[in-house]
Amino acid sequence: MKIAFLATWVLAAVPLTAAPSKVPNKAWTDPETALREDPDFAIQGEYGGGSDGTGAQVVALGDGKFKAKVMSGGLPGDGWVPGQPSDVMTGQLEGDRVVFTGKNHSGTAGGGFLKVIRGDGSEIIIPRTERKSPTLGAKPPEGATVLFDGSSTDAWKNGKMENGLLLSTGATSKQLFGDYKLHLEFRTPYMPAGRGQTRGNSGVYHGGRWETQILDSFGLEGRDNECGGIYSISKPRLNMCLPPLAWQTYDVEFTAAKFDEQGKRTAWPRITVKLNGVVVHENLELPKDFTASAPITSQLVSPEGPVFIQNHNDPVVFRNIWIVPGK
Repeated sequence: MKIAFLATWVLAAVPLTAAPSKVPNKAWTDPETALREDPDFAIQGEYGGGSDGTGAQVVALGDGKFKAKVMSGGLPGDGWVPGQPSDVMTGQLEGDRVVFTGKNHSGTAGGGFLKVIRGDGSEIIIPRTERKSPTLGAKPPEGATVLFDGSSTDAWKNGKMENGLLLSTGATSKQLFGDYKLHLEFRTPYMPAGRGQTRGNSGVYHGGRWETQILDSFGLEGRDNECGGIYSISKPRLNMCLPPLAWQTYDVEFTAAKFDEQGKRTAWPRITVKLNGVVVHENLELPKDFTASAPITSQLVSPEGPVFIQNHNDPVVFRNIWIVPGK
């Protein structure tokens, strides 16, 4: 069964005229600049909506190198789920297209399309697409506390903003919360030469202790230290990370720890997480006191804590952050 997901299908036929950048781990923070300066950016991304439902994610690795994950049934959250067939191809930019080879597939990408050739010689043509989260731009409901709307950083300690966006400077909400529902939008930079934790790293900490990871883990496995993971606790059900420089959403329901009258903890917190509109954790217990970089590292003695935006020295940015406190 396909997971419900709002998708906007866009063909991208962009001329590849610029030379690939050779600056180690350069970070682009603006899509138009990345498109103008690096031809790889026009090819990386998601491909879906082909005639037989096959989906693919093409990851730029810098200097004209690519990886492509071909998925039977569609893209993650829109047909493909873990356990369904997939195949990985590697590619190299040759002129105005990328040539891919793999164990079960080969192909080419360019001009807004990916052509996949199966082992039996049959071909699939898949258009490049740009999906958007169904909760992108969600407005705060009545009773919500607005933490950031682009006008100021008054709700944050160490909060800094630029061009109406909140920067990942280690900002901590001044207000403490117990149970809540949180909406937050983020954008990771385009860092094709980066690998692993050096590629658009940040995180959102709940109760000042438990981290929903932010990372450019587009096209990766979907581990606990990748986007959608609860750091050191649980990997996401599936990797719903969109390509770098796409706006993405976290929608989180957090249930705080419980204590008896003597102050003894009787229950750990629990969390439900949607990444880009798809549930990646549901009513998950958080059975640890804190994780790396948490602003609160003392023993858990209160159900209330702040929201914390991790600084990992990568230019991740945020917007439209609001929270509905529990009653």
